[in-house]
Amino acid sequence: MTTVQTASKKKGRKIGKSWTIHLFPIPALIIYGLFVLYPILAALSYSFYSFNGFSRESFVGFDNFVTLFTTEPYGSMFINAFKHNVLYFGLQMVAMNGLAFILAFIIYKKVKGAEFFKIAFFLPRLLSVIVVGFLWKLILNPNFGTLNILLGRLGLEELQRAWLGDPNTALVSIILVNCWFGLGFGVLIFLAGFQSIPGELIEAARLDGAKGMTMLRKIYLPLMVPSIMIMTVLTFIQSFEAFELVYAMQGSMGEPYYSTDTLAVFFYRLAFGSSTSGSSDALGVGSALAAVLFFFILICTMIFLKFTNKKEVEM
Repeated sequence: MTTVQTASKKKGRKIGKSWTIHLFPIPALIIYGLFVLYPILAALSYSFYSFNGFSRESFVGFDNFVTLFTTEPYGSMFINAFKHNVLYFGLQMVAMNGLAFILAFIIYKKVKGAEFFKIAFFLPRLLSVIVVGFLWKLILNPNFGTLNILLGRLGLEELQRAWLGDPNTALVSIILVNCWFGLGFGVLIFLAGFQSIPGELIEAARLDGAKGMTMLRKIYLPLMVPSIMIMTVLTFIQSFEAFELVYAMQGSMGEPYYSTDTLAVFFYRLAFGSSTSGSSDALGVGSALAAVLFFFILICTMIFLKFTNKKEVEM
């Protein structure tokens, strides 16, 4: 066999291997296409059609979008659910991410038992969201719930209430439960951010006399901007997709009196549950709502990411 033939065979084997490598992502792409891309594109196409029950009829253009924003009760319920999602995002940013940042900083400083706390904070994340919802529904029960019993034994009977039955506390209770559930993930993200800070910068800042809050404000916070923005984006997406926990704790009607309604729950009620208005065309309006929610999350996420990239370039 000549040298040219040997080289040609080796080249052929290399080309074959490179093509084989490209085949491995295909199963994942097929699954992603079937269960992610196809539902998104289907919902987008459904939003331009009228429906008779679940049977698609004629093309109506943007009529479903107009109905969603201008026809009652769709319009008022959309605004109501959107406000709840905004509250969901704001409260999670302050309560969950704020506490996660502090706890991550404490663990980063290698306090005694830091490894145990790292595991303990993340443990709730291992549970199913549905399990967490039913568990906390029992804890918050006004008659035999652990929380009200504990308040009674501490002599704080005036604080006892039907946490999920009061419109003033129901949504906040669900959001705080979600904060408890997601706290560990935030701690890990922020801890990874702290640990990626070069030790030389910290030592240089200490030699320059920086310490305490000055060190936190001037050194740690600017260097933690990428981690903070990652958590902001993830929290934003999760807040505006909030469904499982709300559904597990309050069902699809956003009880009591739609005080826990979110855009995802409102969509489910329109498209698959009992329609708010009883209209046979609720599936088309629900698909329009899904399209609006998808593009709203997409655009806001792109803005967040662009802002993050800009900050990283400035640093």
